[in-house]
Amino acid sequence: MKKTAASLLALLICMISVGCREQETPSPVLLRIDNRTVSLDEFRQEYEKILPADQNLSEEERQALERSFLLQLIDRELILAEADRMTLSVEPSEIARTVEEHRRDYPAGAFDEMLRERKLTLEEWRAEIQEGILLEKVVQEVVYSEVAVTEEQIESYYKEHKEEFDRPDQVRARQVMVAEESEGQRILGKVRQGESFEVLARENSLSPDGEKGGDLGFFARGEMPPEFDAVVFDLPVGRISDLVKSEYGWHIFLVEERRKAVRLSLEEVREEIHRKLKALNEQRAYQQWLQELRSRASIEIDSSLL
Repeated sequence: MKKTAASLLALLICMISVGCREQETPSPVLLRIDNRTVSLDEFRQEYEKILPADQNLSEEERQALERSFLLQLIDRELILAEADRMTLSVEPSEIARTVEEHRRDYPAGAFDEMLRERKLTLEEWRAEIQEGILLEKVVQEVVYSEVAVTEEQIESYYKEHKEEFDRPDQVRARQVMVAEESEGQRILGKVRQGESFEVLARENSLSPDGEKGGDLGFFARGEMPPEFDAVVFDLPVGRISDLVKSEYGWHIFLVEERRKAVRLSLEEVREEIHRKLKALNEQRAYQQWLQELRSRASIEIDSSLL
């Protein structure tokens, strides 16, 4: 009897021991980049965070998304390895500032909802922010700092793309938008009696531009709803429109200024071309740099795990 009890106890201990060893078995390595590794579990945890919420993917779509994410993961690890080599780091003040900037973009309650949708804790989100700053530092220091735009490039772009700088006829107009026709008629009467269009727009307009006195800025045909174009491009400067109906509500327009069609000069668009070429040059330099990192690295993927 004692021998049987001892045998059962030994068996139980053995089973517990095996179970513990099974739980402690490390996740297999999915990705190896030089001396950096990413386990299958780590890949899955990261991959789960980017899956579209409440969306069923086909097997083909799932595989394509996995492959795309794996390539992004390789690039991320390559850049993080460069950060280690350069001994770059992120200061707590940098994280705090960036966190505050991001949180300001969310209205009340929306930030917590974002975390839930992305399946992130606050600390995981902060870690993402920290890593993002580090990645940006590497790219800025190694790639973007070397990118320049010459005067010759700007002039050449202008000569080859002059049609981009043909500005069509434009008008600058203000509007008051309300929900009900009767309210529109009431405000139209006040405008025609000489009350300030800008003040009436600030006090009554439901459109976001109401905060700016209804100022829509300059726009060309086709940039606004067709009901707008049908009125403002035939309305003399300084003239008030009749009440106009659209899917958004009822509108009153005031045309303040007109611009005739013109081709902008090189001097007028120099900064615009510089920004465009700088962005293009940075993207090309970044892709070339990434390709160089990939070619120098030893990258092994255990595709059988996916």
